[in-house]
Amino acid sequence: MKVTAKKEEQVANMIFADIYPLYWNRLEKNGRTKEEFHQVLEWFTGFDENKLQSLIEERVTFKTFFQSANIHSNADMIKGVVCGYRIEEIEDEFELYKQCRQMEKLIDELAKGRKMEKILRERN
Repeated sequence: MKVTAKKEEQVANMIFADIYPLYWNRLEKNGRTKEEFHQVLEWFTGFDENKLQSLIEERVTFKTFFQSANIHSNADMIKGVVCGYRIEEIEDEFELYKQCRQMEKLIDELAKGRKMEKILRERN
């Protein structure tokens, strides 16, 4: 599937605080801990638990969330399909959309029981 400017705008305007509980509920149902969830988010975005909480309380959009993030230098190693989009084929002009899908891929892997050392990608 191809990303469009309209699709990126829709994602950019979503409120992180509204989506966060959906991510957490999925992980909790699959036996993962909030500490693991936050570890993955911190690895990807650089946000510690306090910063995540303040972003939730501020009800920031995904645009503000990702603009404020310090995306991990190994994020380019996150590959695969999520929501019908192959992450590595998302054009550079849709960076925010790609970052959202990368984060969702990490959450998917955590929910599916993948080992943390595989989720938190390291270069050899």
